[in-house]
Amino acid sequence: MNTLAVIAVLSDKVLDVGALRMTDQSETRRRSVIERWFPERHLYHRIAGGEVRGHVLTPAKQMMAALAVLAFGGWTLVASGGFLFDLSVRANASDAISQSRAASERLNADLQARLDSAVVRMSATNGSLDDMAQMVERRHAALTQVMGMFHGVEGAEAALKPAPMARPNDAPLRRILAVRMDQERLIARAEDFAQSRAERLRLAFRLAGLNPAAYAPQGAGLGGPLVEAKDPRALAAIMDVDEPFAVRIRHAADNLNDMRGLADAAESLPFDRPTQARTTSGFGVRFDPFNGRPALHQGQDFAAPLNTPIYATAPGVVSFVGVRSGYGNVVEIDHGRGFKTRFAHLNATAVQPGQAIALGQRIGAMGTTGRSTGVHLHYEVWMDGRPQNPARFMKAGDQLVQ
Repeated sequence: MNTLAVIAVLSDKVLDVGALRMTDQSETRRRSVIERWFPERHLYHRIAGGEVRGHVLTPAKQMMAALAVLAFGGWTLVASGGFLFDLSVRANASDAISQSRAASERLNADLQARLDSAVVRMSATNGSLDDMAQMVERRHAALTQVMGMFHGVEGAEAALKPAPMARPNDAPLRRILAVRMDQERLIARAEDFAQSRAERLRLAFRLAGLNPAAYAPQGAGLGGPLVEAKDPRALAAIMDVDEPFAVRIRHAADNLNDMRGLADAAESLPFDRPTQARTTSGFGVRFDPFNGRPALHQGQDFAAPLNTPIYATAPGVVSFVGVRSGYGNVVEIDHGRGFKTRFAHLNATAVQPGQAIALGQRIGAMGTTGRSTGVHLHYEVWMDGRPQNPARFMKAGDQLVQ
């Protein structure tokens, strides 16, 4: 039994020695790979007086430098990609507006040519004034309803102002034709006005990284026959006008409906600026000012003197006022539709939880509370629980102002 015990102990020691050898071999192999890629390097430089000094670049230091270069390269690629994406969105939106305007101009030219042809035929054959007058009256009734849709829209009254009436001593045919030509001009302006406004709003939403279709009204919010008559032929029958005129009315109504829906949505989204101070740091990966390591910056920083006023970027309800770790004094506003804004490092707050906030209302003052290296505002925009780039929303706001 003693002999067996000795043999067992020796076997255990042999196994332990084998395991240590395997561990040493794997460690040696790992070190050889690191040394192959990052061998120890020595740098020498001569200083004043002819003295030579040397520096040792260990594998660990070289690995840290390589990681920093990779992080900086990745951040550069992400930033460049975002910039190119913004340029692409602007170019595509501008092309869409140009194409829409060109199509509208072609349609107007075609209808004007038809009108001129009808005038020539009518003058040559001395057609029925009663038929022409009835058509003009029906179109006038339809136009009255279309113009009513634009009531309250800024700039619409001046853009859709009727032309002066024909002189009373003109021939009846000339007066009827003058009214009809003014009707063509008004419907063309109504189309262009609604389409231009809708395209500008769609462009603003795309600049913010949002899908305009998700915020446009799903059903027509207009009154009368325009609610049910999606088919131009049905609309022409209901409004008792010719089909080409009904097509143009439908087009203007659709764009106006989209314009109103997007405008209503834009009023509740954080498209405004919290302050006019200069931007010091944007959204994305950056080097943390405290530890120097790459980290995601989830907002945008603005620098200005202490107690610079901070304003709400959209109407909403205050959901939080207090201190958050790293943020210092914070105000958070819920704007509905899944949007929330956060204002951090404040020196003072001017609102209470549950308080209704209007666009542009003062909510606090700039400070340097929390994890901060100086007086500034840290501003975040969240959508459905995810941080967004605030610069996109401010670009959209600039587009709406234009």
